[in-house]
Amino acid sequence: MTDTAAQPSVSLADQPRFDCRDAYVKTLVELADQDHRIVGVVNDSVGSSKLDAFKKAFPDRLINVGIAEQDMVGVAAGLANGGRIPFVSAASCFLTARALEQIKADIAYSFRNVKLCGMSPGMAYGELGPTHHSIEDIAWLRAIDNMIIVVPADPIETAAALRWAAAYDGPVFIRVSRMSVPQVNADDYTFELGRAVTLRQGGDVTLISNGTVLWRALVAAEQLAAEGIAARVLSMPTVKPLDVDAVVAAATETAGIVTAEEATTAGGLGGAVAETVVQHHPTRVTILGVPEFAPTGSAGFLLDRYGMSPEGIADDARQLLRQR
Repeated sequence: MTDTAAQPSVSLADQPRFDCRDAYVKTLVELADQDHRIVGVVNDSVGSSKLDAFKKAFPDRLINVGIAEQDMVGVAAGLANGGRIPFVSAASCFLTARALEQIKADIAYSFRNVKLCGMSPGMAYGELGPTHHSIEDIAWLRAIDNMIIVVPADPIETAAALRWAAAYDGPVFIRVSRMSVPQVNADDYTFELGRAVTLRQGGDVTLISNGTVLWRALVAAEQLAAEGIAARVLSMPTVKPLDVDAVVAAATETAGIVTAEEATTAGGLGGAVAETVVQHHPTRVTILGVPEFAPTGSAGFLLDRYGMSPEGIADDARQLLRQR
């Protein structure tokens, strides 16, 4: 674990926000320009994936199968079998739910070199309701052998994770957020598989987060610091494999852990952390996430509803400390 970001002089809540899909397509175009094996596979989702620049640069390397997610994953497996490196780009709710069998059998079990990019994950499609919310994707894929799961928190980490995935020979699932987020990682950040990043030191309590919620955890730590509470903030971009050493250190060196993620409370990052703690060093763990079919509403409203505002995360940390 290392510190990779200096403490901000002003709150992250006031920093500019970015759409990670912009970093996604920019990086994918750069990678494809360097490696002719890289192709895109989509399910009528060129616009929502912001892949117009890729389509313009490589019109013969973007395969659009239409609204047929199972076929999309099967086509990607075939392309990988033929020596290509497919980046499958589709709304995470449809990619993981409709094509779960193909992901399991054609990609993971067969260990195909396919990169599954779950676009607009979590509750990004908030107003479209539970059918379009993708809160279960991490839990589903965690249960599948050979599947690496990465949840970037900002454009810097999104680009770094894509570069790593392109060089890795095997199945990878990467969440690509459409919700605007501030930059939380340094410009020279390098993604390392299975490594947590300490964004803020602290010995009282640990906040572990990733994706769109990480910046909220950092703001929560700012609020706690104003009260004299030193919260360690661990960025956990790799949910599988998890950084067990970082979790055990947090369990050992602080009073407890609060996890916060834009996903179900069953089987996601929180579940992975709790499983690790139970096996290695039992401590108090509070799991923040979505415990039910979330109602319709904006993504920001829904995150706040389930306690993942900075204030909500900070309050759970206070409650955990009161239980000592």
